[in-house]
Order: sequence, then structure tokens, then C-alpha cells
Amino acid sequence: MIEIPVYDANGKEVEKLKVDATAFGGRVHKKLLRDVIVMYLANKRRGTAATKRRGEVEGSTKKPWKQKHTGRARSGTVRSPLWRHGGVIFGPQPRDFGYSMPKQMKRRALDSALLSKFEDKETKILTGFAPAAPKTKEFVKMLKALGIEGRVLVGWKDANRNAFLSVRNVPRTMFLPVGDFNAYDVINCKTLLLTREAFEALVAARKG
Repeated sequence: MIEIPVYDANGKEVEKLKVDATAFGGRVHKKLLRDVIVMYLANKRRGTAATKRRGEVEGSTKKPWKQKHTGRARSGTVRSPLWRHGGVIFGPQPRDFGYSMPKQMKRRALDSALLSKFEDKETKILTGFAPAAPKTKEFVKMLKALGIEGRVLVGWKDANRNAFLSVRNVPRTMFLPVGDFNAYDVINCKTLLLTREAFEALVAARKG
């Protein structure tokens, strides 16, 4: 069993919750986790790099000089890739780097990412924080009370407008409902901050 501390909004530890590692796969599947993260990063690539081929650059198609008896190397066009301002040989062209993997693999990778955060003591559970209005200052104050620094992923049970507006302007902080979690976002954060309801929803979904 893994113990995860629960804190209130003032940064005081109030209890510890236990979670069974077997609910999240029992162990961290590093190879699968790596493959899925590479997929997410590939899907983020824009793929807009492009160069001009010899048929696309500006310049005449006329032969610069005759083939023989000039003392110079033969040449067919000023668009040649061997010339300055000529085309590019085998240069990059716009392409789509994206691909997909089976849902079961992405789900198992997410479980491994969550389990790694639990085992490495990089998860904190928050209770008693329910903003009635968007208050970024209160959220920043709470982060300082919890001693959280660096990149943070804030997990909520459901979409919460007030919580989202309180978090969105804080640097290196991301807000997501737990239903939208993916392995890359979980691994990419230094600290995983979950509300108690969000944590219980994650565990309940695995038990089901």
C-alpha cells in the first residue's frame, strides 16, 4: 500500500490516504510509458518545415553557357543545388508526424505515470479548497503553504470554472479534470496536486 498525504488549504497535513498499487497496474511499465510519451510529443510537432526544390526557386532555366570549350565545368541551370541560391536536395517538406496507439496502451501508460508519482512522493492531495470565485492570489498562497515549486498539474474531479480561472495565470501550472489526464502531462509535472474528490475518482475508476 502507498500512503499519500492530505493537506488543507493552509498547508497542514490532516491525514494520509492509502492506495493499492495493483489498482494502477502494480508496477511502472517504463518501456510502454516511454513509447506513449514519444507519441504525444510527435503529435505536438507542427511539421511545417519546408525548403524549395530546384523547380521552385527563382531563376532562369536557360543554360548559363555552352556545354564545351569554355574551360569551365558544364552547367545546365542556375537553379542547380550546387549553385548559390539554388534548390535544396532532399530538403524537409511539410508533413504530419502524428500517429496513434490503442486506447488500452494509453490507459496503461497513464496508470504507470500516476503510480510513479505516487511511489516517488510527488503527489499531494488537497482538501477543503473550493473557490467560490476566481482568486489567483489565494491559489498562489496555497501553493506556497504546501511548499510546491516548479511545474504543477492540478487535478479536479470535474471541470470547475472558478478553479480553472484561479490557476490559468500561474506560471508552470496546468489545470485538468482527471478525466482528461494523459501520461505525458502527468510525467511532465514535478508535482501532482489532486483534490480529494479527484483522487477518489481516479481510484474508483480503476476499481470499476
